[in-house]
Order: sequence, then C-alpha cells, then structure tokens
Amino acid sequence: MIILIVVVFAILGFVVSSRLKSKFKKYSQTPLQANLSGAEIAKLMLADNNIHDVQVVCVEGQLTDHYNPMNKTVNLSPDVFYGRNAAAAAVAAHECGHAVQHATSYTWLNFRSAMVPIQNISGKILNVVLIASLLGGFALGLPVPLIGYIVVGSYGVMTLFTLVTLPVEFDASNRALAWVQNRNVVTRDEYDMSKDALKWAAMTYVVAALASLATLAYYIMIFFGNRD
Repeated sequence: MIILIVVVFAILGFVVSSRLKSKFKKYSQTPLQANLSGAEIAKLMLADNNIHDVQVVCVEGQLTDHYNPMNKTVNLSPDVFYGRNAAAAAVAAHECGHAVQHATSYTWLNFRSAMVPIQNISGKILNVVLIASLLGGFALGLPVPLIGYIVVGSYGVMTLFTLVTLPVEFDASNRALAWVQNRNVVTRDEYDMSKDALKWAAMTYVVAALASLATLAYYIMIFFGNRD
C-alpha cells in the first residue's frame, strides 16, 4: 500500500512539475508589452504596498523563487529576475504576494511560520521511530500503540503543515494577479498566461498535500485499523 501511494503521487508530482516547467518555458517566450523585468515588477509591487524594508535579490537555480520572512528578501531565480515576460511577471508578483502577507500579518502565513519548528521536530521524531522499527522490529522498547500514536501524531503535524500551505500559496497568487491586472503590468492575454502559470505552480502544493493525507491515512490504518 505504501509503495502504491509513493508511486502514484510520484507520478502525479512528475506530471505536474513537467507541466509547470513546460508552461513557464512557453510563457517565457512572449515578451511583456510593458517591458518590465521580474525584478522591476517585484520592486514596483512592494512600493505600491508601502513595503520598503524588503530587498529583491537574484538567486541561482531554476524555479527556486521564494520569499524569506527571516531576512525579508524576495529571492528570484535568474529567469525571473531578468525575464521580461508573463511567466516572470507572475512569479515575481507571487513572491511579493508573500511579502505583502508578511507585512499585513496574514493569519495563515503566521500560522504556517509558527508551525515550522514543530514540523521540523516532528519530522526528526518520525524518522527515528520508523528507522528503528524497520531495523530491529520495535527496537525502541515502546509498546506498539504508543509507537502508533507517535508516528500518526508526527505525520499528522507534517500533513497539517502541507494543508496550511495551500491557503498561503493561493492567497499570494490572488494578490499577485489582482495587482498585475489593476496596475496594468500585463495585457489581457498576458494576464491569462500569468494566471495559468500560477495555477500549475499551485498544483504542486495540492499534490504534496494529497500525498501527505494519503500517507497519514495509511499509518492510521496500519496502527489503528484493519489493513484490508
């Protein structure tokens, strides 16, 4: 069962990731009529939202774009930082959407940030318990029900984290799309491209959440239910 879950969602993840890269490549080939780079768009969106303490920087990699609330930086990959197309505009505005969330104390972002250390600890606990159980039966010397509660509880925290991520990502995309449209950064056709690109980016988080839910259900079934 666990192998089936891993295989199914690995395939789904690959399909969605490939689709996202394909969309990004396609929309990167159409020059933005406003002739603004991703970096310029990001700085403009931050300024329009009265955010003056966030830096826009270029980082290595492809689709490595992210907002870091710890040092208040919008990190854009070279294709987005220098790109002057609908795909770059969408990604740059999306990451600035997270900066706006941070500046306005968006509830779901605050909740997600508060969960980060808890999620990290849960992941470490889960790894120790699962590895110990696999290598030497239940080598930790703990009763099976208690191990079940630890595994399900730890993975439950990790699953909750993936679910909380969804409204954070969707909201950032909504903020981005509303801004690029109202600010006339994109034309109607470019808006549609941007929206489509962000939709496929969001799908990667949806697949991750579904995979986590399926795995959690498996652990609950193994420890507390009928395996059939």
